[in-house]
Amino acid sequence: MSLLEGRVAFVTGSDSGIGQATAIALAREGADVAVTWLHDKQGADGTQRAIEDAGRRALVEHIDLREESQIEACFDRILDRFGRMDVLVNNAGIDAAGTQVADMSTERMMHALEANFLAYFWTCRRFIQERRRAPEGGGRIINVTSIHDEYPRVGAADYDCTKGAQKNLTRTLALELAEEGITVNNVAPGMVLTPFNQQAVEDPNVRDEQVQSIPMKRAAQPEEIARLIVFLASDEAAYVTGSTYAMDGGLSMQQAQGA
Repeated sequence: MSLLEGRVAFVTGSDSGIGQATAIALAREGADVAVTWLHDKQGADGTQRAIEDAGRRALVEHIDLREESQIEACFDRILDRFGRMDVLVNNAGIDAAGTQVADMSTERMMHALEANFLAYFWTCRRFIQERRRAPEGGGRIINVTSIHDEYPRVGAADYDCTKGAQKNLTRTLALELAEEGITVNNVAPGMVLTPFNQQAVEDPNVRDEQVQSIPMKRAAQPEEIARLIVFLASDEAAYVTGSTYAMDGGLSMQQAQGA
């Protein structure tokens, strides 16, 4: 029997390679899957076809996750279509602007807060409310953060601070929901070959240069991240909550080298 047979999963951000790979991996393990997209309709259509090719039902939603009202309406449509929701994977977001704090506008920081933190807060809140209505209880929340939820970079306060907020939202929810059987965990990737790293995807020379700081000397494929998310979404991970799983080829272990 598949790990997620009969479950319904909601994955935000099929525009990214991780979101797309996760949605497909969840479907291959038996889940019906709803996904959101913002910019890449072609990619979202491809995700839908792959879910359906796996024999599962798909729902593709074009929404801006910075808008609370759009999130609420999206949940309504998912529940109307599938009747339930068992797994939430928060993945959508924006990258760093490359601007140092002294030069960063309030508008830019607010944009990051809305996309990277408030969207996670809004989706988690509504998901919890729905799971509390479900007679069987339980549920799975997996938040995709980044190794930069712990390790900052110059020019990335917008990204680093909101990723840190995601991490502590997860940890707080894990404590609040433990007795209800709703687990909440983080997956924190390092370098992944997605549109966030488009230059490295397209140019092997750029990629080879960037991976030199990674002990494994390579970037992750989105499918590798997706496999861990599938595990955390399954009953096999019922005793796992409040954890952050760094998937970075050992990059974060390098922080004190050469000191």
